[in-house]
Amino acid sequence: MNQTPRSNRLHIAIFGRRNAGKSSLINSLTNQDIALVSNVAGTTTDPVYKAMEILPIGPVVIIDTAGIDDEGALGELRVKKTIEVLNKTDLAVVVVNALEGVTDFDKDTVEKIKKKRIPVVGAVNKIDEKEVSNEDLIKIEKELGIDCVRVSATSKEGIDNLKDLIIKHAPKNDIEKKIVGDLIEPNDFVVLVTPIDKAAPKGRLILPQQQTIRDIIDHGGIAVVTRESELKSTLDNLGKKPKLVITDSQAFKIVDEITPKDIPMTSFSILFARYKADLEELVIGVKAIETLEENDNVLICEGCTHHRQEGDIGKDKIPKWIEEISNAKLNFEWVSGVSYPSPEEMKKYKLIVHCGGCMLNAKEMQYRVNHAVENSTPIVNYGVLIGHVTKVLDRALDPFPVAKELYKG
Repeated sequence: MNQTPRSNRLHIAIFGRRNAGKSSLINSLTNQDIALVSNVAGTTTDPVYKAMEILPIGPVVIIDTAGIDDEGALGELRVKKTIEVLNKTDLAVVVVNALEGVTDFDKDTVEKIKKKRIPVVGAVNKIDEKEVSNEDLIKIEKELGIDCVRVSATSKEGIDNLKDLIIKHAPKNDIEKKIVGDLIEPNDFVVLVTPIDKAAPKGRLILPQQQTIRDIIDHGGIAVVTRESELKSTLDNLGKKPKLVITDSQAFKIVDEITPKDIPMTSFSILFARYKADLEELVIGVKAIETLEENDNVLICEGCTHHRQEGDIGKDKIPKWIEEISNAKLNFEWVSGVSYPSPEEMKKYKLIVHCGGCMLNAKEMQYRVNHAVENSTPIVNYGVLIGHVTKVLDRALDPFPVAKELYKG
């Protein structure tokens, strides 16, 4: 459980006013002193992330945030970062200070969370300093319109009740989503093509490849891993036709040529577009490349930061391909990590090209795609774009008929 990637964990964010006891509450939930605790208001500045486990949910990430009532210019920036956390939040906990009761800040926070359709619960903290009766709790629940429990982050009273409430309201749909498990049957062979070049991490597979292998095994399939240089030999000697061939997008062309047409083929990036984001919208977005005109702005986003080498996919290859297809000289910009344009900033871009998002959780990837769509900005990911460039996308979408119809249409 401790090795589960952050992107695969349920993200639980703690919100509340300054000195409501958010950091102390996280320390009690995790049984560790991971959040800085002080009587000075505004101690927490940037969001703090802690991976842990809450059974029976399993691995989660707890996010500590700055107070929603922070003041001044710097305080406004902290509040902005706190609100941005909602874009990756699967479940929210609003901490109410029992000494002060429900405030307009608390009500406003709950409303913001509900507008994003995020499950939310309340923790009435500091009951060791002020008694909160059943009647008081019912009143607070009515004011906020959410289920609440009484807790003391100091004495840990009520912490188990809070965990039970989190478990009760935790979203379950994303937990059931599959990378490839719904496309195979037990004992099916799945061939995974994993090129090993200078950009490959030394001594290990990249995260999407690891997660796909695990999903195949979890669903009774048999994963066969090979490089593209050994693919033909692998298929010839397998003894049984594989149910599916999955390739790294950068090997699309050669894998398409080697793999017999009666064997379905797709890519890790396309699978993860479906698993974490919105494959249909990304397929629609790729068509915008042909409509780009001279000096249009294109944004390339990567969810993580890494040292770029010569021939980097995002920095070098993709811009070259897009300019070749559009037959126009374009203005490219790059962002990485948590950076993502606001609605106003997004208006300048005619296309957004996003990485596969293996380091981002599904909530944030869905937000990023929806945010672009809502602002009428086409968005595509690396794998869909590469499939389009290599003229293999039509075949790679065979397992996903709705997306394929949109691409053809």
